[in-house]
Amino acid sequence: MTSVGAVFSPYSNAPEAQLAAAAAAERAGVSELWLWEDCFRESAFAAASAALAVTSTLRVGIGIAPMPLRNVTATAMEIATLARMFPGRLLPGVGHGVQSWMAQAGARVASPLTLMREYAPALRALLAGETVTASGRYVNLNAVRLDWPPAQVPLVYAAAEGPKTLLACGAAADGVVLNSLLTVEEAEHGVAQVNVGRTEVGRTGRHDVVAYVVTAFGPDGIERAASSWSGEAPADASQRVLGGGVEDVAAGVRRYAAAGVDHVVLQPPGDEPDLASYFELVGEVARLVR
Repeated sequence: MTSVGAVFSPYSNAPEAQLAAAAAAERAGVSELWLWEDCFRESAFAAASAALAVTSTLRVGIGIAPMPLRNVTATAMEIATLARMFPGRLLPGVGHGVQSWMAQAGARVASPLTLMREYAPALRALLAGETVTASGRYVNLNAVRLDWPPAQVPLVYAAAEGPKTLLACGAAADGVVLNSLLTVEEAEHGVAQVNVGRTEVGRTGRHDVVAYVVTAFGPDGIERAASSWSGEAPADASQRVLGGGVEDVAAGVRRYAAAGVDHVVLQPPGDEPDLASYFELVGEVARLVR
């Protein structure tokens, strides 16, 4: 069954606002609150731990934390610690990071695809309690094993947008976080590409798929959501966002679900003035979809 989540954006919301936001999301019946780590704003794992600590059932997704900024062992320790404290409630994701930001931080790699192919499998193995030795271009481990691996091992998500990254994500990760502002058809194509990448390396089953969708409620919702483009919006902007009443948004969520999306995460536009009220509406959408 497709879940309906919401985004806490580090752009329009200060870190301390997340405590109230997480509590409001849980009260509203939102099953998942997703955040991300854009440079140089808010820490993914610190923010996730705070949101988990002030709630009891809310799942918290990290979509994503940049791989180049952290050694894979440190990331595994972060995830394992939270997964043990809050079993089944952390949805951790990693990604390339924005290359210009990675360069600013002195962490840019020459081949982000190689990093993903080395990093995500090592991370998954460490979280599974395995002893990992790896000698790669970027990931080099010598008999590393977590002392406290999680009893309930979370899926490891990876962000993917271009065709090569979608294939690599299918091969290396457990789930994918698709970029926002995709049409339903583009999301469906992304799902197919990820599953091709998974099949090519002999993995069975299918990926768990997360898609952010910019969504605004109200009669002007489509227009407000479409204003999310930093530049001129494309001609088909209305096909890349959701808006209107809760019934309209729920119908849109079902379209993404039919395209193979397991977690439809509604992202408020940057000018959303009241996250608690927004989450109430997301909760209504979730109940309609269920």
